[in-house]
Amino acid sequence: MKWIQLPLGPLQTNAYLLINSKQECLIFDPGSEGEAFISYIEEKALKPIAILLTHAHFDHIGAVDAVRDHWKIPVYIHKKEKNWLMDPSLNGSQFFQLGPITAKPADHLIQQEEKLVISNFELDILFTPGHSPGSISFYHASTKTVFSGDALFAGSIGRTDLPGGNHDQLIKSIHDKLLVLPEETTVLSGHGMTTTVEREMDSNPFLNGF
Repeated sequence: MKWIQLPLGPLQTNAYLLINSKQECLIFDPGSEGEAFISYIEEKALKPIAILLTHAHFDHIGAVDAVRDHWKIPVYIHKKEKNWLMDPSLNGSQFFQLGPITAKPADHLIQQEEKLVISNFELDILFTPGHSPGSISFYHASTKTVFSGDALFAGSIGRTDLPGGNHDQLIKSIHDKLLVLPEETTVLSGHGMTTTVEREMDSNPFLNGF
């Protein structure tokens, strides 16, 4: 299996594709530029089978409906943010100058930490709140990657000043759920470049001294 990172929209939010040998793919956080994103996937002759959302902030959901409707595929999100897709005051879009951004309700609500199996993809769901109440990360052991959303970045952490944010909770989530992963794990963040668990353990100034 392999993954592809695609920064989308004015905030350059990273969408990701996780691709298997059958050219099926999971889509993580399609945040914007729906038509261009769909065209890219079609040019690569990929077959999307699901959309997985790390959380429901507006810059991660802007292309959800375009992608879902194009391929008729399900959307997964944590139950704590089931209403955020439809509500600009919760997903944060009303606080920015981009107009209200919404999506239809998710097809599947993630209830707990468990192994998620879709086709031959197996991911461990990690509950990593703090940036938002329903933030989750997806650990894919076979590629040694974790899709961390906006919990953990290269040299930084997610903001906690939007609705439902909690700094102490975020720090605890990172230490309890992400930094315990194998040190060689690649962290695929919602913004910016990739990093590794080892690098963040050693040098992230927001985490040192916890």
